Amino acid sequence: MQKFDYIVVGSGLAGLYAAYKASFNGNVAIVTKSFVRESNSFNAQGGIAAVTSVEDDPEIHKSDTLIAGRGLCEESAVDVLVNEGPERISDIIADGMEFDKENGNLALGLEGGHHKRRILHAGGDSTGRWITEFVISKVVEKDNIKVFENTSLLDLLISDGTCYGVRCWSENEELLKAAGNDDCDAAEGAEVLLYANHVFLTSGGTSAIYERTTNPQTTIGDGLAIAYKAGCRIIDMEFIQFHPSGLYVKDSQKAFLISEAVRGEGAYLFGKDGKRFMVPIHELAELAPRDIVARSIYKQMKKDNMPYVILSLKHLDSAKILKRFPGISAKCKEFGYDLTKEIPVAPAAHYTVGGVASNINGRTDIKRLYVCGEIAATGIMGANRLASNSLLECLVFASRAIEDSVKEGPIKECPEFNKEYYKDNSKQESYLQLKEKVSRIMNTYAGIVRREEWLKEGLEKIEELGSELMMSQNVVAGGVMKEFYEDASWRLLIVASLIMNPALLRKESRGGHYREDYPCASEEYEVHSVQQIGKEITIAPVNSGYLDF
Repeated sequence: MQKFDYIVVGSGLAGLYAAYKASFNGNVAIVTKSFVRESNSFNAQGGIAAVTSVEDDPEIHKSDTLIAGRGLCEESAVDVLVNEGPERISDIIADGMEFDKENGNLALGLEGGHHKRRILHAGGDSTGRWITEFVISKVVEKDNIKVFENTSLLDLLISDGTCYGVRCWSENEELLKAAGNDDCDAAEGAEVLLYANHVFLTSGGTSAIYERTTNPQTTIGDGLAIAYKAGCRIIDMEFIQFHPSGLYVKDSQKAFLISEAVRGEGAYLFGKDGKRFMVPIHELAELAPRDIVARSIYKQMKKDNMPYVILSLKHLDSAKILKRFPGISAKCKEFGYDLTKEIPVAPAAHYTVGGVASNINGRTDIKRLYVCGEIAATGIMGANRLASNSLLECLVFASRAIEDSVKEGPIKECPEFNKEYYKDNSKQESYLQLKEKVSRIMNTYAGIVRREEWLKEGLEKIEELGSELMMSQNVVAGGVMKEFYEDASWRLLIVASLIMNPALLRKESRGGHYREDYPCASEEYEVHSVQQIGKEITIAPVNSGYLDF
């Protein structure tokens, strides 16, 4: 039996920081689907939002977060974020993390929805990479942390409502040998069971289920679907944040992110007519909350009959822009664009606002199963994430979850589970073809702008794909859920349904969910959507203690 004190699934900032903090309390295994440096955290450009200036205040940060969240934020969780955030920033600086400075002080940027300069950045526009590399350096220093790359989560080991470990498909030679699969070809992989006192799901969101996305292609919600299957409540999945400015490259759906910080430095958005279209739309113009800017760009593109709008920096100091955004500038140059002039941008799926229901200590409905980072839904983000709050959430709530796990102590008696000979099919041609079909459905029927008839048609198409999958796998109707347990293809369809079902029922527009047929917000829908396996969708009032478990 391979037993650890902690198993962390995922290698973004939340997972890495949780593993580092956990290592002071026991041994840790990090399992990650691809490579430790492939995550949304690693690719994050803008920065990390926290109050570090005497001219700022946590209450202002809280107000900005609540406004962006459009009435669906849980205030207790936001209080934790804005008040403990500065402490976590101080901790990592004390540990050796270096943020960019100006005249000896922390250089603070401004991004959409923030009324104060509070965005810390490192390496100019490479904050995610720098902070992730910093935590990786701390992780590799710890002899009691093992990192197993190329290891995919297949299922959780659950008995009587308690999580005892994970079922994985691994192509990692070290892990296969440790698990007794000495004669196994690592290139083919094998099923591995890992046990732990505490399991942390930090596997990220679902945005790569869309056709045009800023996320790594592996970010399609596997962990979320598996948590759903295990019985966890899933909340607010209809709220998908589309980043306003992904670099437009002809004939490519992969959207390189053009950080919001670029607009924070003064860049303008122009339509085909050469006019700034954001000025009459919102008092903050280009720095309005992301949902407003993304939707406005979408509408301008439709009006202009163009696949992009123009982001212009030609009125700004070019030397300063090149110094502030070296990575973005290099990437633009790679595609033949000059960041100091004008570049074409269009929205792209970026962040999963909802996720697995979690309290402020990372606990879920399953005992000893914690969630942190983008997969978690603590109520911080509400209906729309405030820019650069996500990296801060990783630090604050990973730290709290580890502290909570220590109070729970080790498992006294651990049942053994048998191998089920599941297999990861996410690299097979049939899966890749299915993923392409699902991504087109999501973009077409559940994108930035939605309508009832589109959502219904999208759900019908997902059901058709499910029927085809059943036939291709020769599965009887009663075995659908069993197949979902073990098959990445089923998880893909489940995630698509988890997004579209509540989007269909929410007959209003709020944050990252915009219904063209119901363009206004409604007090009736100032509630969380709740989905749990085997049950109808329900609702939960905001700030009602619903997540106090």
